[in-house]
Amino acid sequence: MQAATKQHDVYARVTDRIIADLEQGTRPWLKPWSSAHVADRVALPLRHNGTPYRGVNVLLLWGAAADKGYASARWMTFGQAQKLGAHVRKGEQGTLVVYADTVTRTAAVENGEEIERQVSFMKGYTVFNADQIDGLAQGDQGTPPGANDKPALIEAAETFFAATGATFRHGGDRAYYSRGLDVIHLPPPAAFIDAESYAATKAHELTHWTAHPSRLNRMLGKRFGDEAYAAEELVAELGAAFLCVALGITPEPRADHASYLAHWLKVLKADKRAIFTAAGHAQRATDFLHQLQIA
Repeated sequence: MQAATKQHDVYARVTDRIIADLEQGTRPWLKPWSSAHVADRVALPLRHNGTPYRGVNVLLLWGAAADKGYASARWMTFGQAQKLGAHVRKGEQGTLVVYADTVTRTAAVENGEEIERQVSFMKGYTVFNADQIDGLAQGDQGTPPGANDKPALIEAAETFFAATGATFRHGGDRAYYSRGLDVIHLPPPAAFIDAESYAATKAHELTHWTAHPSRLNRMLGKRFGDEAYAAEELVAELGAAFLCVALGITPEPRADHASYLAHWLKVLKADKRAIFTAAGHAQRATDFLHQLQIA
């Protein structure tokens, strides 16, 4: 019972953080790009060993970095810093991240036999940004690789989109994915403010595209009921943010999605696990699209 209470507390703490941002009209997955301290490309948060964080942890660490003005992408626990011969500065406050996994438990059934079953669990732990740590070697400080490069961002994005095999059609003044036709509709590129806005919108609609039954078969109706449409839009916004950082694109908040803020708040306040579900679906969609690049 105590473990279940702790796990619920982790869900609540993470969800409350996201809700606080949304109530201020801020979408936390867009925070990194609007931060004044960001001089170079935004990067995925990295673990102490350079492995990128995934899912909801990306949102938590992006938000913390934006709030505190951290420039480094590297995060680690107190103990990991010590193993690197460094130390967290006195008085520094850490940031919550979560770890989810399954364990095998043996349980007795009515006939006396024992069966094994997988039990999911989640726990929270605290990490510190490299900017909060003294004594790190230069290679451990976490400057994103190529942060000062000037890559052909849009060209790379168009190559990525083409490799997915998705059908894009242009015309009209709306961007949307037609599930029945399995086609992504976009206004002409010239209708967008700039090339990055066009590419970011493509990334959003492409995340919707992954929900098709022939791909990830993402059905949110059973979980979210009347709010399923808003929940799918949340998945697409998160998926687009994850794709944008991988492609070096600066996403722009879509004005036509401002109306979803109230719906997202309703979903998150009713279900403390909703943001984990949405981020998980967004991560799977992003992984799927990346896998198509090498198919």
